[in-house]
Amino acid sequence: MKKILVTGGAGFIGSHLCEKLLNEGNEVVCVDNFFTGSKRNVLHLLDNPYFELIRHDITKSLLIEVDEIYNFACPASPVHYQHNAIKTIKTNVLGVTNMLGLAKRLRAKFLQASTSEVYGDPKEHPQTESYWGNVNPIGIRSCYDEGKRVAETLTMDYHRQNDVDIKIIRIFNTYGPRMAANDGRVVSNFITQALNNEDITVYGDGSQTRSFCYVSDLIDGAVKMMNSEKAFIGPVNLGNQVENTILEFAEKIIKMTGSSSKIAFKPLPQDDPTQRKPNISLAKEKLGWRPEIALEQGLMETIEYFERKLDKTKIS
Repeated sequence: MKKILVTGGAGFIGSHLCEKLLNEGNEVVCVDNFFTGSKRNVLHLLDNPYFELIRHDITKSLLIEVDEIYNFACPASPVHYQHNAIKTIKTNVLGVTNMLGLAKRLRAKFLQASTSEVYGDPKEHPQTESYWGNVNPIGIRSCYDEGKRVAETLTMDYHRQNDVDIKIIRIFNTYGPRMAANDGRVVSNFITQALNNEDITVYGDGSQTRSFCYVSDLIDGAVKMMNSEKAFIGPVNLGNQVENTILEFAEKIIKMTGSSSKIAFKPLPQDDPTQRKPNISLAKEKLGWRPEIALEQGLMETIEYFERKLDKTKIS
């Protein structure tokens, strides 16, 4: 049994990670400041004697003894990370420094959850890990994009200078149950709008592309990366290679929900990427990983989750 710290563990992805690590027979310490995370996401884990929940902000130091650290603490949607841009970049600089310092002191393995946003609005398609990106350093998304780039830099420097055992994953668009309805991301926006028969908001002409990875696939890749050979530190892309235009995706959601929603077009936000799809050759080669859940299957699970959530809201 390993004792594993998951920061951002009450978030959408973090809560699924806590669940998987517990199911594999580990002791899990979940740390979250509940800015975007929710106790509801881990409520079903609280009776497990090997699960511990701590309210804490990683921009402050944390004294704890663990064997591994998964650092998932950071708001990941534009609505949330732009709400307090300074706090977002502090999480990616001060918070990551604190967690790396903890890993250094404990000689613990450390996994940094980075993002496809480090590629910015990419001029290489699909994106490989060797691509340096096309990021606006002073734009409204920079607190997250550049913050995660700095987090990767810090992680690499702690490895080179202090021999910290590190791993870096770059997460592409992930969806599934426990997404926040108000996070402003494509999947949650479109599903909640469709279920409420509201206009579905498509920014630009809808020709921009995204690829969507189901949360269980992403978690499987993250755990495989943490347990991979020591010499393989990444970064490694984790995402789905099936690419959809945003307009195609909106039409798919309308069809799957049986909604009467219409599509409403709005201006494209600043620095919104026109293309986003991972090259996952490295993950296939080094981790034996590839996504298994088809988009329609994952979307059905996610739609059912939001239906239950909306029903509870109406009852209350």
